[in-house]
Amino acid sequence: MDLQVCAGSGGRTKFAARSETHAIDLRPPERPLVTLRSADTQAPPVLPDLSDTRIAFADKSDADLRRAYWLFRVVGNGTLSAVGEALSRFALWLHLPVKGLIKATIFKQFCGGETIAESLRTAEKLAKSGIGTILDHSVEGQDDEEALDDTVTEVLKTIRTAKERGDIPYCVFKPTGISRTQLLADVSAGKQLGPKEQAEWDRVQARMETLCQAAHDADIPLLVDAEESWIQPAIDDLVERMMARFNTNKALVFHTVQLYRHDRLAYLKACHQRAVEGGHHIGMKLVRGAYMEKERDRAEEKGYPSPIHADKAAVDRDYDAALTYCVEHLDRVAVMAGTHNEASSLHLAKLLEERGIAHNDPRVCFAQLLGMSDHISYNLAHAGFRVAKYVPYGPVRKVLPYLIRRADENTAVAGQTGRELRLIMAERERRRRG
Repeated sequence: MDLQVCAGSGGRTKFAARSETHAIDLRPPERPLVTLRSADTQAPPVLPDLSDTRIAFADKSDADLRRAYWLFRVVGNGTLSAVGEALSRFALWLHLPVKGLIKATIFKQFCGGETIAESLRTAEKLAKSGIGTILDHSVEGQDDEEALDDTVTEVLKTIRTAKERGDIPYCVFKPTGISRTQLLADVSAGKQLGPKEQAEWDRVQARMETLCQAAHDADIPLLVDAEESWIQPAIDDLVERMMARFNTNKALVFHTVQLYRHDRLAYLKACHQRAVEGGHHIGMKLVRGAYMEKERDRAEEKGYPSPIHADKAAVDRDYDAALTYCVEHLDRVAVMAGTHNEASSLHLAKLLEERGIAHNDPRVCFAQLLGMSDHISYNLAHAGFRVAKYVPYGPVRKVLPYLIRRADENTAVAGQTGRELRLIMAERERRRRG
């Protein structure tokens, strides 16, 4: 006998027994849930306490916390992290027996497993805390046609797996996983394609359609990740066409908007207006962004204005404004807040509370990466909000570029590693005293 998530009072989440299920059913209900609130009620919204480490680390053993502590200590030291990256690449290149060490440390922290089957154990563990799993095949840098077709095959497997289970509410893929990067750049720049390139682009569009059709048939929302600004226009066009085609009744195809770009809040609003005019829904995953240094360096090198906001305050302002806009237009918009930012997470929670929108409304979800910001994910889920974790998977050797990028981002983002360490230390101290 397993457990199933059911709607509780006030939009909270409760658990009821149900037999013959794989795990807790985290798929949204068929119809949006709305909490009725008197217009005279002026009580301030009750928001979750994101600092509660007891909830945040409830499913972590003392050994898990020790491993995470030392891992973030290393990641936070830029020199040690760079040396470890170089040694890992070199050792794997020489086929030295370091795979076990990598798999037991950084891989275990940030990845679900090497295969879907291995990752399902992580999914079941997350589901016990009311958190969904987004299986993310994180093999990067594959540009040949066979590898691009293999990506489609793998994503189709995740869609089939999600359809069979209740703990995988979304699927995801990167556009550079189904298209050669330079081809996306050429199409984005409006370059005239030759017969060979046009045939290649036709195959990319066919791959996109195959994935979106499969997601539609399985009734599983599909997230399309964002890429660098110079290849994003081609992706924007593809995803908007897929949303117009497959989101007629609700959002199943989701676009991703990077709000560290100063033009993307306006793009979000324009995309919504096109959906209103076209009579379809849009899904929007909102993130801050992942290519800031690369974007600024390229803009300087090629002599055009940087597409990135001048400072973090502007990014934060646009991100929260985008959340507000999406919640104000839930009749046509479904939103996923892909963020490790506490203030933005609480901003969205407050928006739902103030508008009397149920915590488990199917049009709203919070998302974080596996192994990071558990204090946000677990405390929000404990309060009944819909939360999902990105769970990367793939062979250790092929996923290493993703792991290195995770380490680099933790080092680059001010306060991220320090925050993780402080929370882990607080929980270890709480356990010692308790």
